[in-house]
Amino acid sequence: MSQRRRRSLALLTSGVLALPLLTGCGAGDDEGGQAAAGQDIATTTRDKVADGGVLRWAVDALPDTLNTFQADADATTNRIAGAVLPQLFVLDAKGRPVVNPDYLEKAEVIEREPKQVVQYKLNQKAVWSDGREIGAADFVAQWRALNGKDSAYWTARNAGYDRIEKIEKGKTDLEVRVTFNKPYADWRSLFTPLYPKQVTGTPDAFNEGARGVLKITAGPFGLGAIDKKTGTAALTRNARWWGRPAKLDTLVLTAVPRAERPAALAAGRLDLAEIDRAGADRIALARRDAAGKNGPGAGGAPAHGPGAALTAADATLSWATAFGADEEKAAAETENRQKHLDSVKRYAEEQTALKAFTVRKSLEPAYTQLAMNGASGPLADERVRRAVARALDRQALAEVVLKPLGLPAKPVGSHLALSGQRAYADNSDALGGQDTQAAQALLADAGWRKGGKITEPAGAKAGPESEQQDDSKTPSGPGTGNDGLYIVGQDDGANGDARAATEDRAKSDTAPEGAQDGPSPVLAPAPFGAQQEASLLAQAAQVARAARTQTTDDAKGVPARDEADPAKASPAPAPAKQPVRTSGGMLAKDGKALSLRFVLPAGPGSESLRTVGERIAGMLRKVGVNTETIKVADDSFFKDHIASGQYDLALYSWPATAYPATDARPIFAKPEPAADGSLLVEQNYTRVGTDHIDQLFDQAVAELDEEQSRELMRKADARIWAAAGSIPLFQRPELVAVKPGLANAGAFGLGAPRYQDIGWKKAPTAKDKKK
Repeated sequence: MSQRRRRSLALLTSGVLALPLLTGCGAGDDEGGQAAAGQDIATTTRDKVADGGVLRWAVDALPDTLNTFQADADATTNRIAGAVLPQLFVLDAKGRPVVNPDYLEKAEVIEREPKQVVQYKLNQKAVWSDGREIGAADFVAQWRALNGKDSAYWTARNAGYDRIEKIEKGKTDLEVRVTFNKPYADWRSLFTPLYPKQVTGTPDAFNEGARGVLKITAGPFGLGAIDKKTGTAALTRNARWWGRPAKLDTLVLTAVPRAERPAALAAGRLDLAEIDRAGADRIALARRDAAGKNGPGAGGAPAHGPGAALTAADATLSWATAFGADEEKAAAETENRQKHLDSVKRYAEEQTALKAFTVRKSLEPAYTQLAMNGASGPLADERVRRAVARALDRQALAEVVLKPLGLPAKPVGSHLALSGQRAYADNSDALGGQDTQAAQALLADAGWRKGGKITEPAGAKAGPESEQQDDSKTPSGPGTGNDGLYIVGQDDGANGDARAATEDRAKSDTAPEGAQDGPSPVLAPAPFGAQQEASLLAQAAQVARAARTQTTDDAKGVPARDEADPAKASPAPAPAKQPVRTSGGMLAKDGKALSLRFVLPAGPGSESLRTVGERIAGMLRKVGVNTETIKVADDSFFKDHIASGQYDLALYSWPATAYPATDARPIFAKPEPAADGSLLVEQNYTRVGTDHIDQLFDQAVAELDEEQSRELMRKADARIWAAAGSIPLFQRPELVAVKPGLANAGAFGLGAPRYQDIGWKKAPTAKDKKK
């Protein structure tokens, strides 16, 4: 695994780091503009927040490791680290890194020539929970663990640490000097989080010692008990914390699947939970019902919930069956009726509880994109990719998802930053906006024509009449409820080798369930195409035999026998001449229709993603491009399709980063051939890249003039737009259910929690009530 890949791998498998929120200032503050949506966290001054209390905060799962630098670290790993370990630089409300004064008085580049030297001046009060001062020894141990020179350390990321030449104590114990052997623009990304030397000092401690426990911490909270049975991890107030003390006594991270969170909120198991659109709708309906704005459905039935779909005819039939003469059917129907009544009652009780919750909204530090696989097929032609991009109305797609939620519906204009971050600039003009005529001209220039002759087998479906495929009857997996933000960067063993994926598919018995009878070579891998060819040949032979049998029967008036002399039988009639097939209003070239496999996740939390996919398919049909939608189980979406290259079009999301020169490099790096002939793609699952883009990243990460480094990133982004491998669409919505009275928590947007300020509001005093 390459060094530059490791940092991105850890970032992407764990999501965006959860870091305390501070406000930054200084030159260039207006660079990048305002964040598309601000935070929605019920900001409250600390004097109005009560001391004490417990907060139960939903997470997707308990972490497999507490070491954020390991490959299986996840979002919960980083949330815990943000609360219990030193974060030298933190992200403000615009997603920009700023010094955290709880740990640093200042940090700056003090020398550029002959080598870059960064000096950290530590907060003199900063100590580990065992009483030892945070110092140079901790920096040295972490550098040695992560610089990639000692393979005994199982680390998933070392970008930046591999550029350090030495670390030494400064003039005092509070000063740490870091000397680089190569300039590194993203030096602020290093040593966050900072682990104590007891964790990073030896391979054994690093690899195993911090997976399930953190004995030494240095944050506003310490790590309490992790209970796998109850699915909880308790963070308790740190008595040795030198900063402003945490308002909460205990923060309990509770593992609850997203689909179950509305029920958990209603039952009092959760106080704070990120939810999907369905959960937000339930809370909105509960509040409207409580306000008397929603009337009952037809005949007095509930307007929503499990009883809403029951018609009068259904109810009558159910009653008749339950009280009918067939005792077995009556018993079964009576049981079903009771289960239905119980579910209706439970739903009503949950709605009564949910009416007290508030949904706080913002935009996540992540964007959804349309990815185009440029490794083979029609999309290997840059003109076709550009045509697909020019056919898209990105504003309309953003509005489909964000407008109903009352969130700003503005398309994302950069692959490398989000609005508000200093590196952000809308570079989409390098490709151009929606233009049907331009898209059609690009396709014509690439040789695709309407009404073209089709020479594919007659059974091969192409064009709008093609049916959707669905190979996921029981979708499940880590993507469920994540609305398309799938874990990207997981090691699938093939490292993006399409041949390995094809071999795996060849070992399986059949193609995905619901596959079309005769897909074109563009639509199916080679084993599936061969299977279809054999099937067609077998069908043809069967038809010929039937024709011979019918001819013999007509002549003799008796059934044909196996021993009949074939020489006496009438010859089979010549097959009828097939009419010439054309692509009609769709496009074709070299006898094949232009049809693209559009792979989408089938999980219950990805409805809006599939809606966007349907809109995109409609936009492409207008320019003559057909899409074949293939819905796949969430747990195979990336591993079996995106990472292995078994797709043409796909929708998925990338997390934003404050350090694009480092973290975005593997996502857009030009794929390189390996010694075995496979293609090393790192995280560039579109397989589209150029040498020039790579050079701009390399220049940016080594440029210590911050404005120049950001300008190089913007140039790289413009080149990425022009290559048209991926098209950013919109920032993902962030919806968080919050219990009444909770302060300084909710939808954090580009920023992140300041854990010590989260708490429950004080009860209003008599003086406050008079106001």
